[in-house]
Amino acid sequence: MIGERLVRKVAGTRGFLKVAPHVVPAMDRAVHRLSRGKVLLSAQMLPGVILTSTGARSGRPRRTPLACMPDGDGWFLVGSNYGRPDHPAWTYNLLRHPDAEISWKGRDVPVAARLLAGEERAAAWRELLVFWPPYATYQERVERELRVFRLDPR
Repeated sequence: MIGERLVRKVAGTRGFLKVAPHVVPAMDRAVHRLSRGKVLLSAQMLPGVILTSTGARSGRPRRTPLACMPDGDGWFLVGSNYGRPDHPAWTYNLLRHPDAEISWKGRDVPVAARLLAGEERAAAWRELLVFWPPYATYQERVERELRVFRLDPR
């Protein structure tokens, strides 16, 4: 991982939060496609997946590069949307169609997504804040509660 302390510090800044939502996903998708699923640029900062979900309204496949926290044989995803006011579209997709697929370290893995709530979410959130402290900054910037999903292999 490149300069982890520096990355964590920069990830919560206004400049990063303005630019990153437009640049990081586009670069991730392009490099992932060009490397045939072997490289995810943002994974140089923290682990990441390409989530393929079914569009909540369209029913079409939607590919989204996302940071993740591996946990045993599953993964946690946070709908931070870089601290922007609205929930990201991919969270609506998983709520409507929880069966999805992720590309993880060059492998395609079918997964089932589950929105966490209550104590289960609180416990995961504590772990996520240790894993990636900027999530606290993202949460502070919005009135909504950031959605936390658990993905398990199907």
